[in-house]
Amino acid sequence: MFRKILVANRGEIAIRAFRAAYELGARTVAVYPYEDRGSIHRQKADESYVIGEPGHPVRAYLDVDEIIRVALACGADAIYPGYGFLSENPKLAARAAENGITFIGPPAKALEMAGNKVTAKHYAIAAGVPVLRSTEASEDVDELVAQAAGIGFPIFVKAVAGGGGRGMRRVESAAA
Repeated sequence: MFRKILVANRGEIAIRAFRAAYELGARTVAVYPYEDRGSIHRQKADESYVIGEPGHPVRAYLDVDEIIRVALACGADAIYPGYGFLSENPKLAARAAENGITFIGPPAKALEMAGNKVTAKHYAIAAGVPVLRSTEASEDVDELVAQAAGIGFPIFVKAVAGGGGRGMRRVESAAA
């Protein structure tokens, strides 16, 4: 198993990971930006290290180079991203592997395959997974409306990438 696990997350997510690591006999490492210096996850870990620059707390948790730097400096043999932040980032998984650190999560290739909805759908179809009918990705609204008419309304519209977590929108008709 692992000797030391760096948890690249914060709050309750990190605390639960620390509890699991403790039960497995592994030491724990917290990372935190200046703004989270009083956070409970920092206090619950066996070790904690500041990351990032003051004034940019979210950016700190998203900084793959900083996470790898701390993991190497403290001798962590595993990184657990929790969920959110870097949990779906293929770069972290790949950089961890390059440095001999186990990424506790899917391998970089799986994250790359699933990271783009169009690509993920193509892989699912190739694997024989049933999928719903949909349009081909396009920035041409007229083309999308024409394809949608062939599927039938109502439809759901979803950004391929960069939707900002807004999810799907139900569209009742071509005019809408």
